[in-house]
Amino acid sequence: MANVSVAAEWQLLGDRYYRKPELYHPMQWRHIDLSRNKVACAPFGGPIALIRDDSKIVQLYSESALRKLRLFNSAGVPLSDVVWKNTGGRLIGLSWSDDHTLVCIVQDGTVYRYNVHAELIEPNLSILGHDYFEENVVECVFWGNGVVCITETCKVFAVPDFKTRTVVRLADPPPPPSELELELELELPHCVAVIEPQYTLSGNVEVLLAIGDGILMVEEDEVQALPVPPGDGPLQKMVVSGNGRFVAAFTHDGRLAVYSTRFEKVFEYQCESALPPEQLAWCGLDSVLLYWDDMLLMVGPSDEPVRYLYDEPVVLVPECDGVRILTNTSMEFLQLVPSSTVSIFKIGSTSPAALLYDALDHFDRRSAKADENLRLIRSSLPEAVEACVDAAGHEFDVSRQRTLLRAASYGQAFCSNFQRDRIQEMCKTLRVLNAVRNPEIGIPLSIQQYKLLTPSVLIGRLINAHQHLLALRISEYLGMNQEVVIMHWACSKITASLAIPDAALLEILLDKLRLCKGISYAAVSAHADKNGRRKLAAMLIEHEPRSSKQVPLLLSIGEEDTALMKATESGDTDLVYLVLFHIWQKKQPLEFFGMIQARMLARDLFITYARCYKHEFLKDFFLSNGQLQEVAFLLWKESWAIGKNPMASRGSPLHGPRIKLIEKAHSLFSETKEHTFESKAAEEHAKLIRMQHELEVTTKQAIFVDSSISDTIRTCIVLGNHRAAMKVKTEFKVSEKRWYWLKVFALATIRDWDALEKFSKEKRPPIGYRPFVEACIEADEKGEALKYIPKLSDPRERAESYARIGMAKEAADAASQAKDGELLGRLKLTFAQNAAASSIFDTLRDRLSFQGVS
Repeated sequence: MANVSVAAEWQLLGDRYYRKPELYHPMQWRHIDLSRNKVACAPFGGPIALIRDDSKIVQLYSESALRKLRLFNSAGVPLSDVVWKNTGGRLIGLSWSDDHTLVCIVQDGTVYRYNVHAELIEPNLSILGHDYFEENVVECVFWGNGVVCITETCKVFAVPDFKTRTVVRLADPPPPPSELELELELELPHCVAVIEPQYTLSGNVEVLLAIGDGILMVEEDEVQALPVPPGDGPLQKMVVSGNGRFVAAFTHDGRLAVYSTRFEKVFEYQCESALPPEQLAWCGLDSVLLYWDDMLLMVGPSDEPVRYLYDEPVVLVPECDGVRILTNTSMEFLQLVPSSTVSIFKIGSTSPAALLYDALDHFDRRSAKADENLRLIRSSLPEAVEACVDAAGHEFDVSRQRTLLRAASYGQAFCSNFQRDRIQEMCKTLRVLNAVRNPEIGIPLSIQQYKLLTPSVLIGRLINAHQHLLALRISEYLGMNQEVVIMHWACSKITASLAIPDAALLEILLDKLRLCKGISYAAVSAHADKNGRRKLAAMLIEHEPRSSKQVPLLLSIGEEDTALMKATESGDTDLVYLVLFHIWQKKQPLEFFGMIQARMLARDLFITYARCYKHEFLKDFFLSNGQLQEVAFLLWKESWAIGKNPMASRGSPLHGPRIKLIEKAHSLFSETKEHTFESKAAEEHAKLIRMQHELEVTTKQAIFVDSSISDTIRTCIVLGNHRAAMKVKTEFKVSEKRWYWLKVFALATIRDWDALEKFSKEKRPPIGYRPFVEACIEADEKGEALKYIPKLSDPRERAESYARIGMAKEAADAASQAKDGELLGRLKLTFAQNAAASSIFDTLRDRLSFQGVS
């Protein structure tokens, strides 16, 4: 009997059954007449928007004369309302986008957007813009997140995505072909339909315009005329199927025709009325609904349609698996009966699933026939259990869900190879669906819609509707991340709790925020700051464990000192620099210096940066701290930087500032006892540069500055300026030994051998005569070297020097005086190519060896 009562509600269309369960009855709203309102219903069981239709003359009853935009859930529970104040002419169309934003388009092309709480989302968008401000929108067709608008001059505009807010002007339909028609007013389309971008080859929206007897397909860059079968035009209404493959149209002579999107006819049905229906909609992909004033006609691929009579206005809301039917008093869902449900409840069904369902009934009545049914379907038991589970998922009646799941569980007890968690998963899904179908929530999702929508999107819609508790319980029940829900709740709580003191609100928020580990306190704090609750924001940010999130927010709410402390504690140099640059721009120098002085990492990073880019600022910092030596080092470094300037080698004016910088550094060094060496060095450096500068002026050669004292002396001697060289020696107390070394090699460089000889005779050289020998040999002047080799006191040095200029006998004599056998061996190697010379050294070595033996 149960099977009979269930199947009795179905209607047969061809070979397929359809059912129309009531989702909500009665509706929770009062005094609503859909015929007097423009209505927009969001798919996937979304909210309903109503606004009085100002194109109709209506009796106001007890309503206010003020026109209101009112929002309800699918059960008619009021969500919010707002007085309609928007200017721009008559409201042309309204629809819900995929993210549950209500989009309203008025006559002048302005787009107003509202959230589910009837709050206007700024900024508004103008579809027509300044170029077409004199035109008016006469029709608009919505899809997903986009819309197509037609103006009174048949111009076509599209907004492919309200999130990007880009307006696209589509190609214009061709002008009338004859001069006579040019004088007439441009013909507007009888109806408009849209093929969504996801179903087109180009990836852009395609617009179908029924103009005259034909169809124009308008794209962004072209207009294409599609061949409508003869006698069908002009088409009065069109709607594209949910998969973008078919177009259902109502012809001028009262036929419903189904075409492919290239207008090849697939099917047609002759309706009883040639009057175009008020609404035309696809029911899934298997049938089309036509609604007239009192009748809903469902036409499928068979000769006999199904008729439903209504004595109140109807709004059709297409879904992916059916159509929701909204009336003043109820919400119904017309859908194809799932095959699993048909197999169980069809009258006279003997399918395994029907027998299993019947077996449960016998089992409950303690009848032995239960076992008989199970024996009959033993081989098909897994399929029967699966059918019962699937049918339960498609049911809206909770008691029937429960019975079907009990039947599945009963069958599973005798079925070893059925997935054990399948029933558990379906129970979870149904618990979620039943919870959101509750009239207070009002989201009547079917299981197919739920799977397509996904749980995460459902959670998002619940929290946007401020159903945070249910969203949290569903997230927890499904094992999903609860952070999104708690975060949204916290932000909403801050917005709505302006009267609650900061400390009390903080405790309320923390009580919930602590439920979720790793939650972003920074994001909640940022929301509090945005709402003008800076103190609450500061208290919240203290609980954020991630410095990378915490520090930027502390800066944005003016907590610079705390931000600097947190950044330095984190050890993240990037964060420290972020805070430093922020404070640097906002604070006075002394205040800035005071803030970073106590924090070693911040201070060191600032100094490192300023050494490279901000010398003057760094000098101020060191002066404020009394670090005079650091200022002195900076000045000295600056003097070297000036020296590297190419202009310094050409023009002496740059040497003056350099000397002043070094002298200033000397002055600062002299004020500290610990930097005596640096003070003296700076003093002498300044004196040297000044002297070198004077030499450059005198000689008119830029070759002195930045050379060493030794190089300066050497250069003076080379240039023949012995007086200047002596002055440098005296001024800088150059030792006699160094002086002799420098002068010997300088004179050898200019090959002034007379001066070198004269210099050697002035007095006994403190460095001996070896440097004289070396200088002559290096200059390849062996004759000059012979003047000094005999004066060498060490016979070994004499021997080696003779050997270097190739005098073997003299080298041998000197070596014999030294009585050094190793030296003789070394000298022999030097003259290895000269046999006579080698024999001399061998003879000497033998003599030395004999003497050693004797």
